[in-house]
Amino acid sequence: MSRRPDRFTPDRIDTLWRREAARAGQARFRRPAPQRSGFSGKTLGLVLALGMMIGWQAPDWWARLAPEIAMPTASTGMTPSSASADQLSADFGYCHSGGGTNCVVDGDTFWFRGEKYRIADIDTPETHGPRCPEEGALGARATSRLQQLMNAGPFSLEIDGRATDKYGRALRIVTRDGQSIGQQLVAEGLARTWDGRRHPWC
Repeated sequence: MSRRPDRFTPDRIDTLWRREAARAGQARFRRPAPQRSGFSGKTLGLVLALGMMIGWQAPDWWARLAPEIAMPTASTGMTPSSASADQLSADFGYCHSGGGTNCVVDGDTFWFRGEKYRIADIDTPETHGPRCPEEGALGARATSRLQQLMNAGPFSLEIDGRATDKYGRALRIVTRDGQSIGQQLVAEGLARTWDGRRHPWC
């Protein structure tokens, strides 16, 4: 009986070792398959939808979180920062055209801290030399009401156009909480909005 040749002769082992080494080397240095990166189409759509929702809702969220900053006050229509801007105040009495410290001359003129002011956005009836009794009576009411309003709390003096008139009086709009005191007199029927010229009251 003939003997089968040994499969693992030194030559055979050397051949198998070289073959396996070659395979191992190819596997070691084989370039890895590229990996996909970034968002899938579905994920990208969800991210965009979320971003648009945040953009639409952010103003409402901010208004709920800080209403005192984002919303004006109901009584004046002004934000708290503008309402607190009024810094001037005094105890106003009455005075004639000769002068005074803090006093009201008529419905649209007053002295404040030694300077004479003319309210720039209104015209009121004359009290010093009225053309008829009706004008004098209405002017007296406007004077009394202006004195009440000037004493009602802090106010501001704002320049709108010219700073002085031809008589040297300081032209200012008187405001409180951002609202014109002169226009309040107009609303109460005690003054007219100034349009650049006087109109008769009689």
